[in-house]
Amino acid sequence: MDTVTRRKFLQLTAGAVAVGAAAPLLSVDEIAAAAVNRPLAAGTPIVVMVTLYGGNDGLNTVIPYTDSLYFSSRPEISYKADTLLPLDAELALNPAMKGLKSLWDQKKVAIIRGVGYPKPDRSHFSSMAKWQTASPEKHINTGWLGRWIDTQAEDSMLAISLGSVLPPLFAGAKRSGSVLPLGGLVIPKGSVATNCLQLAKVSRADSSLMAAAATSMRNLFSVSTTVQPILKAPAPVAVDLPVTNGGNAGGDSNLAQQLDVVAKLIAAGSPTKVWSVSLGGFDTHANEANAQAALLGSVSDSISRFISQMKSTSRSADVTVVVYSEFGRRVVGNGSQGTDHGTSGPMFIVGEKVNGGFYGDQPSLKNLVNGDLAVTTDFRDVYATILESLLKSPVEPVLGKWSGRTKFLKA
Repeated sequence: MDTVTRRKFLQLTAGAVAVGAAAPLLSVDEIAAAAVNRPLAAGTPIVVMVTLYGGNDGLNTVIPYTDSLYFSSRPEISYKADTLLPLDAELALNPAMKGLKSLWDQKKVAIIRGVGYPKPDRSHFSSMAKWQTASPEKHINTGWLGRWIDTQAEDSMLAISLGSVLPPLFAGAKRSGSVLPLGGLVIPKGSVATNCLQLAKVSRADSSLMAAAATSMRNLFSVSTTVQPILKAPAPVAVDLPVTNGGNAGGDSNLAQQLDVVAKLIAAGSPTKVWSVSLGGFDTHANEANAQAALLGSVSDSISRFISQMKSTSRSADVTVVVYSEFGRRVVGNGSQGTDHGTSGPMFIVGEKVNGGFYGDQPSLKNLVNGDLAVTTDFRDVYATILESLLKSPVEPVLGKWSGRTKFLKA
């Protein structure tokens, strides 16, 4: 491949690098090598962010099962009280969430009620952007964890998202988190590989962005024999879950697959402090009761299995899982046995560091705001607590002078 072609290619690639804040595309090999050479120090907190895309119906997740208004507002999609999983005398979990109910009983689940932001926006795109940037008032181009990444020493292993696209959550101004494709990387072979390796060579004539593009290409070929065994090996055993058909109960959803990869790499010692995984499908405008229950069952089973897997590693006390969605749903059903876009909803914080219980006020069904549940907890209160208490970082570079906190962690 001649120099002109190489230069043109790297110039085009450099544009993509610039747009993506130079987001590294990692191979599991690189992560595994880092786990061997510089494993995360024992006792370092690890945060796993779980994004539920589509707007999860919080009212059918944490259910006010003694409030008659719940049943009268959505007669076609409300759950019968005797099918629910009671948490206290007023609230219960969706009947599909048995795994999280077990963790609740062990006081490892904090449920933060009525979470949202001022002047809620029912748009999927803008609402999720506000949640991921932590900037409800104005549009910005960095995610709240991306700004945290900017404050840390440069390390491509610091924050990793499972999937093919970097979420805005991890985009910083100077650098970003990394992306790990769920199935691993497919490296070219033969003449294509030879040409790609030519592109990846260091050249003094390259601009800084072209050099970054060449570096990214080299990284793609940094496949070692250390890492493939980690991906191929079984995930850590879920020690306290029943075994069915030769494997642990909990289902094999896309979320479970993502968390299995995270579990393997945490167990291997990956020097990663923040992980991001996700599950879509929560835009339940029709046939909600069955569709949402299946999704919530997947979330509950996947997380409970993951927490159990951590028990067979040395990291059980280090890991905290954070579950959120871009908005809740309208209180009243929509006539299609579903619900439309709403405002506030519950967040779940799961792990051994959690002081289990309810936090924030339960939004009243008697005092709706334009037909929606009131926002009683600002999501920045939760983020500030994660930054200070788990990531051991100052809040101001990420959230400015935000003073709110939600004390869901043990002292």
